[in-house]
Amino acid sequence: MKHAPFSLAGIALSVTLAFSAHAADTLRVAADAVPHAEILNYVKKIDPSLDIKIIELTSGINANELLAHGDVDANYFQHVPYLRDQEKALGQKFTVAATVHIEPLGIYSHKVKNLKDVPQNGTVAVPNNVTNLSRALYLLQSQGVITLKPGFDDPAKNQATPKDIATNPKNLKILEVESPQIPRSLDDVDLAIINGNYALEAGLNPAKDALGLESAKNNPYANILVTTPKLANDPRIKQLAKDLESKQVAEFIQQTYNGSVIPVGGK
Repeated sequence: MKHAPFSLAGIALSVTLAFSAHAADTLRVAADAVPHAEILNYVKKIDPSLDIKIIELTSGINANELLAHGDVDANYFQHVPYLRDQEKALGQKFTVAATVHIEPLGIYSHKVKNLKDVPQNGTVAVPNNVTNLSRALYLLQSQGVITLKPGFDDPAKNQATPKDIATNPKNLKILEVESPQIPRSLDDVDLAIINGNYALEAGLNPAKDALGLESAKNNPYANILVTTPKLANDPRIKQLAKDLESKQVAEFIQQTYNGSVIPVGGK
């Protein structure tokens, strides 16, 4: 879900050439490959009247910078807390057009089969971006692995950092790693906390393979369709938002991902 900031200078020409051939009415949407692009491809099937060009994101490309510079019309890969951090970093306001699904953060391991078996002085790989690092620490707390300082009981209100750990009974070492790289670290660490989309891309099934899974109840990290204020009332954006929040798409998510991705809309 998280992509590191990058300079547009190196890709500006290729992006311009890639998009210049598309008709003006084509809606250009940047999205992570799994599950976002898969869900958008399903939307294309059920609503052929909506002309969508899906630009799949790769590591190192910041889809909010693409949106801010007009290289895409919308993006679909992030949650609201991350978006708000990006608004501050980029000095740019964005608009949430639709709230689609939750990808529960999970704890995975190739070395232990139960969190109680994590060794003393073990290592835990966590996302290195502010919002997902906080999510990871709250998840570890919910599973009884660590406790955070008093007041850190609501991830929507207080973002936690390793400095906010109050108790760490097994003296676990917290290793901050770029989110897309964490699945590759599974053989090198005792625990890895992985975003749902990266877990799916790595062949993991969050609903079955996770030793601990983030709760979907009152979860502030639902993935969203984002656009600019200028395009917020664009009929194409409104139609895509309606499709993404539809019952049909919710059923597709439920049937395709079996609890590893949880729809928010369509109820």
